[in-house]
Amino acid sequence: MKLNKHALHSKKGVLLKNTIMLYIMQFSTYFLSFIVVPYETRVLGATVYGKVGVATAIMVYFQLVIDFGFILSATEEVSLHRDDKQRVSRIFTSVTINKILLTIGSIVVLAVLCQAMPSWREDRTFYMLFLVATAVNSMMPDYLYRGLEQMETITVRAVVIKAFFTVMIVLLLKKPEQYCLIPILNIIGYAATLLFVYAHLSRKLDIHFTRVHAKDVWNNFRRSSTFFYSRIATSIYTASNTVILSIIAAGTSTVGYYSLSDKLVTTAKSGLSPISDSMYPYMTKNKDFKLVWKILKIFMPIIVIGCAVVAVFARPLLTIVFGAGYGDAAPVLRAMLPVVIVILPSYILGFPTLSAMGLSKYANYSVVFGSALHVFNLLVLYFTGHMNMVTLGALVSIAECAILAFRIVVIWRHRDLLNPSKGA
Repeated sequence: MKLNKHALHSKKGVLLKNTIMLYIMQFSTYFLSFIVVPYETRVLGATVYGKVGVATAIMVYFQLVIDFGFILSATEEVSLHRDDKQRVSRIFTSVTINKILLTIGSIVVLAVLCQAMPSWREDRTFYMLFLVATAVNSMMPDYLYRGLEQMETITVRAVVIKAFFTVMIVLLLKKPEQYCLIPILNIIGYAATLLFVYAHLSRKLDIHFTRVHAKDVWNNFRRSSTFFYSRIATSIYTASNTVILSIIAAGTSTVGYYSLSDKLVTTAKSGLSPISDSMYPYMTKNKDFKLVWKILKIFMPIIVIGCAVVAVFARPLLTIVFGAGYGDAAPVLRAMLPVVIVILPSYILGFPTLSAMGLSKYANYSVVFGSALHVFNLLVLYFTGHMNMVTLGALVSIAECAILAFRIVVIWRHRDLLNPSKGA
């Protein structure tokens, strides 16, 4: 049955509004942390800033464990049951309980690792503070607002609070020895945002913590496990590189250069991910495949031109923005730029498109494929003696390109499913 044109227009209007709101809220976290990077690189220096980069990379693993794929599985479930507030409240409660249990386990694991690894032992307090900040941020129920397609209501207050604590970093961080202030201020900022969001859920949306059975919590955990495996696989070709560098180049500025380049690429990715994140519940319900091609035709020329400019002027841009000496990060930044070019089509052709086609498992398989390729390439670099920050950056680009190629092949082989009338 064809959708009424007015209804379709209305749904696209909701999609556009939620895309903008999700973009503002999600990207603000990366952007506000990114705009203080030039200040941090100057105050901390490349070596100490490298410690921040290592801690951030380590926390990627713990954040993936605590999130456990709920941002995808719970978003889909909330989207399908959005009119049943009692059901949504049970989903909310079950996800929160799972995240608390996963946080406790993460704290134990990090404490053991810090005790076992001498290079981590002296910064154990720093890492633990980062983990607390990561856990508090992971408690943010973004999946609820994405599934309900009501991002507008919490965006402004969340951004204002994050902006305030970003300013506090500039005001309080004055010397390298104060680097622990970074996770401490993040903890305070994330906690304040979380309190506001929980209050809004209860008072405005009538969504509360409610009594659930252990079976509900387990089923919620089990449904999310498939998404978790694909997300943890992603960390193999992202955060693992920084951790590897922290071992083979400990105490040098190399880790700082790689961390800065990775930060730039991650910020660019975060600027594009809200587009696909907001499309996910929309595509699940509407299967509007024509929209995919329209979005790619609009954004891809802009992305390619932007990356070309950065590639040409990488060294002077890094020196001007982040300080003298950071121009040496130019080679690894150039090696990672292909990631920015392929990431939007990879995101959109991933869960939004493949799930709408009934092929979501292939989105997970593609990430596992890319991760396996990355591990193989890491072994090649190690045994041939060519492992350095530039080659590691290039491997990330290779993995992302491989994932996109995998998804394109799957969609092409099942292209008959792109016709909504099929199987109707």
